Amino acid sequence: MDLLSLEIFRTVVREGGITRAAEQLHRVQSNVTTRIRQLETSLGVSLFSRNNKRLVLTPAGETLLGYAERLLNLAGEAREAVQPAVPQGRLRIGSMESTAASRLPLPLARFHQEWPAVQLELSTGATQQLIDRVRAFTLDAALVAGPLDDPLFEMLPLYAEELVVLAARNHPPISGPDDVQSRTLVAFEHGCAYRRHAENWLASGSVPGRRPDRILELGSYHAMLACVAAGAGIALAPRSVLELHNNTQSLATYPIGPAGQVTTYLIRRHDYSSPAFDALSQILQAEATNN
Repeated sequence: MDLLSLEIFRTVVREGGITRAAEQLHRVQSNVTTRIRQLETSLGVSLFSRNNKRLVLTPAGETLLGYAERLLNLAGEAREAVQPAVPQGRLRIGSMESTAASRLPLPLARFHQEWPAVQLELSTGATQQLIDRVRAFTLDAALVAGPLDDPLFEMLPLYAEELVVLAARNHPPISGPDDVQSRTLVAFEHGCAYRRHAENWLASGSVPGRRPDRILELGSYHAMLACVAAGAGIALAPRSVLELHNNTQSLATYPIGPAGQVTTYLIRRHDYSSPAFDALSQILQAEATNN
């Protein structure tokens, strides 16, 4: 078992198959297949099973993936440790969709200009998913919504977001949870920190523990705003996101006071560091201060 075999194995998992992994690695498919078979032979276990022509990790494969991530990350840190402290290599960053859209374009453009040797990979997801991925070594760092209390992570506060209630224009004014007439909450999937804030806010009214009758889960703010404007329900969203959309004239927005104040943190594991991360962190802090 060598690092190259582990890298090929990890790429097959990430890309969901041999063909796309071969393209990503710039190798022929037969070579990738051979390396996977050699790895399975050396370990004495099957790492994949086929399900409707798709490769699915076996329990042994799931176990190996966690070790592969840690070994490959450690090898990368070792290379950086013995080389000059210049940002290079790969940096995997996760972000909430709202932060990626409203906060990251300028700092990422600056980062690419200053450090072109870094292969920066950005993926978006819900806060809990991003936290889990940093914990599992599949992300190096992530931008997530607080509060967060976990001794595993080093947390850098960056952005102060204001969550506001969004409703259709014809909805009566909203000054608190009791004024919400719609029983449908439009939100991202479970694990979204803003969804949790919305549920907690709705439950803080005169009816203790009040929850929405239905949650309409959507995958983008464009879809969420359109559904709210059409009267499908209410939503909570950062005010900064609204500035990026053109259809807000068909929406009514209402502040919710202290309950809407949410801090966005840049998190990483205490045992992770790299010149590339340090460079990005400095740029994000500078941009956040200027804004």
